Amino acid sequence: MKNYFAYVRVSTAKQGEKGVSLQEQRDGILRYAARNGFEIGAWFEEWQTAAKVGRPVFNAMMTRLRSKEAEGVIIHKIDRSARNLKDWTAIEEICDQNIAVHFVSESLDLATTGGRLAADVQAVVAAHYVRNLREEAKKGFYGRLKQGVYPLPAPIGYVDMGAGKPKEIDPIRGPLVRRTFDLYASGKFTLVTLRDELHRIGLRNRHGGPVTVSGLSKLLNNPFYIGIIRIRSTEESFPGGHEPLISKRLFDQVQEVLAGRTPAREKAHDFTCRRLFRCKICGYSMIGSERKGHVYFRCQTRTCPTNSVREERMEEALLNRFGEIALSEKEREYANGRLVKIRQEWRGRRKSEEEVLRLRLDQIQARLGRLTDAFIDATIEKSLFEERKGALLLERRQIEDDLRELRQNPEAAIDRATEFLGLAGDPVFLYESAIPVEKRRLALRLTSDRVVHAGNVAVTLVPACRFIAKGLQNTNGGPLRNEPRTKALDRIVDYLVEHFKTAPPEI
Repeated sequence: MKNYFAYVRVSTAKQGEKGVSLQEQRDGILRYAARNGFEIGAWFEEWQTAAKVGRPVFNAMMTRLRSKEAEGVIIHKIDRSARNLKDWTAIEEICDQNIAVHFVSESLDLATTGGRLAADVQAVVAAHYVRNLREEAKKGFYGRLKQGVYPLPAPIGYVDMGAGKPKEIDPIRGPLVRRTFDLYASGKFTLVTLRDELHRIGLRNRHGGPVTVSGLSKLLNNPFYIGIIRIRSTEESFPGGHEPLISKRLFDQVQEVLAGRTPAREKAHDFTCRRLFRCKICGYSMIGSERKGHVYFRCQTRTCPTNSVREERMEEALLNRFGEIALSEKEREYANGRLVKIRQEWRGRRKSEEEVLRLRLDQIQARLGRLTDAFIDATIEKSLFEERKGALLLERRQIEDDLRELRQNPEAAIDRATEFLGLAGDPVFLYESAIPVEKRRLALRLTSDRVVHAGNVAVTLVPACRFIAKGLQNTNGGPLRNEPRTKALDRIVDYLVEHFKTAPPEI
């Protein structure tokens, strides 16, 4: 009896575990071999798609066939052998070497020209089927992305809610992932030490195992946690429909640490005022060092006459400035209420103005229609028609521009003013209760310059903070007495909203 190899394949491991397709292929090959007097010398079973080149079992079988270890191979169908043209070419090459290739379900004789042509057509159809299937899957994939739905398994910290539904925050691992970003943003952890800390507090990956360093790096770089879906293979981004787990500000802080703009290492001395103050003479940042239980900052230039300054004096200068803008709890409540009122007034005004502009657009469109009808009916000359049409189109464009400008988000200024008041309203408490890295960010946000000269420390507030400080004091430096305190707060809130309409993004 002639010795033959037998090759069976399914596309996925899941199909192989079920075993239905594999068993059907085996039974068909055994019947075919018995009918033709062939003996099966070796079985080759593979659980991998044939759409891509590089199947290990298929390649091993082809190598043994080229070595003449068998007279040929029996395969259930052409699409079980190859769904790409390169592998099909390899099959044709062994046919040219007088190695027989038999297909159980297709009556094809590859030794003849007609049989080879028919087999080529079916191989091309099989390859086309895979390409078309891939294209349709790609369309569905991108369709989900445009709907804000992530069609892949949920990243750690989220759970899948079913096909076509946005991911939801995992009630157990979600807070741990948020803690991961907080810890790394502090600048006190490397990826290795953070991995160990996360294992200690109980964070595990999707499969219940420990989070690896590479997995941790992917997690910290993934904008999915701020509500943005990014496809790494194409670098495309889509707005997600899921709830963000962290703020963009925190995500940006983590990216700074990852990129090395903030040192991501365990520090022997994480001085609070590190890189905050500069020498007025040289312009360089002051360098900190610890001596006899105190932290001292000196200029980087050895010959500079600027005296060293203790860190306590620097922090005292910051807190003194922060005290000038602090509001009481009732004042903060009043200011926030004023912001809410401004937001409501703007929304009502925007709605009415939009209705007026849309009405004007409808009227212009109707006038253009009547003007066109008049021109078609020859009741108006072409020159007059073009003149009036041009004027109407210009008017329509102006209204469209006005409507577009109105629809832009002026509420962003109100949002920024609200956030700023949250910092400036009680900066002393925020500073004293923060960790060093957060203290530095607060100082950078609320002050524009911090200098040391001849042993003196000077801190300058940002313009918005200076306006608050001025608004809370009269010309003699005392509290306002000639008008209600609320008037001053109204002016402060109104100024902040106008200021943040045009102010550049904050640090």
